[in-house]
Amino acid sequence: MLSFAILAAVTVSAVTPDVPGLVFDRVPIGHNSIYEAASVFDVNNDGHKDIFCGEYWYEGPDFKKSHKVYDIMYLDTYYDDFSNYPMDVNGDGYIDVVTGGYFGCTFQWRENPKGGPGPWTTHDVAKTGNIERNIFFDMDGDGIVEVMPVTKPVHIFKLKCDAQGKGTGEFEQFTVETDGGSGHGAGAGDVNGDGHPDLIFSGGWLEAPANTWDMKAWKWHPEFNLGTASVPILVYDVNQDGKNDLIVGEAHNYGLYWMEQGTDAKGTRTWTKHDIETNRSQFHDLQLHDIDNDGQPELVTGKRFWAHNGHDPGDRDPLGVYYYKINKGAFERTTIDYGPAATNSGVGIYFWVEDVNGDGLKDIVAPGKQGLYLFLNRGKGPK
Repeated sequence: MLSFAILAAVTVSAVTPDVPGLVFDRVPIGHNSIYEAASVFDVNNDGHKDIFCGEYWYEGPDFKKSHKVYDIMYLDTYYDDFSNYPMDVNGDGYIDVVTGGYFGCTFQWRENPKGGPGPWTTHDVAKTGNIERNIFFDMDGDGIVEVMPVTKPVHIFKLKCDAQGKGTGEFEQFTVETDGGSGHGAGAGDVNGDGHPDLIFSGGWLEAPANTWDMKAWKWHPEFNLGTASVPILVYDVNQDGKNDLIVGEAHNYGLYWMEQGTDAKGTRTWTKHDIETNRSQFHDLQLHDIDNDGQPELVTGKRFWAHNGHDPGDRDPLGVYYYKINKGAFERTTIDYGPAATNSGVGIYFWVEDVNGDGLKDIVAPGKQGLYLFLNRGKGPK
């Protein structure tokens, strides 16, 4: 297990002053949780949202009672569980969890025992190679997300549904026939504005055809090199000029930035880098959510702790959880939490944003090797 002697070695340094913003209460969940993936859903169909993280789920609304789910392989400070996506895979009316691991190299789903306290059965779907994380996106517009493990070659898994649209417990596997893709970073979204979601990787993007499932028709565009980019890479029109841009975190280095999509005099697509942060590091997971209820999405992210066991630049810097007002590219940061890993939080490899307590404000569930925390959004009022 990761020792707290390592956690206490992290020190606090000065940061740039933030823009005043929302107030959050930090609530620790569970005991000594060092899993890096979490999500929120109603596990037992009792009307209360629960927190699912790694080997346990915690009963809402107070999250004090926990239930063991499964024994996950533990290796070299890592639990081999790099996403916890809620999906009713077998169509029985109870939400299951889709996951995958780097060391086990297997795309899996864990079967909910109909809300009971017993262990969950884990089903292996396919051996895919090392899964840095899964990407979840509705690629064909049918209202059901597909699963893309961040591996090479590029695989897309589509849930098989019955005539009533319910999951059957099986996935259909598609493999994109291309030399491109994979690497560290990955994301999904419509890059070229043709209405079809594309796949984005560190070294370029895969253009989706009109028929998503025509695997030979995908086209590779090696237009940039984003290094060890975040998972996901976000596709969003940052400057509101009608062209989708990319928002990218340095997953294993310092930096957070956006890539502006443009066109040169010859009509060729161009990408221009704009820095958001240069002195904070380990932006592994990025999400867009309207966290302040102003009708516009904010960028929500933070630092992943101890990703490569102390070998990344900035690993011993303070942890943090942040959100940014986008403002057409004039990003403004509000820090939700910041400090040593012994007392503060980052966001792990797969965090979750959702209104947990039903007050109309989106909260943040932040897992990681520093522990599991719920950040309750209190709006702009006092704690």
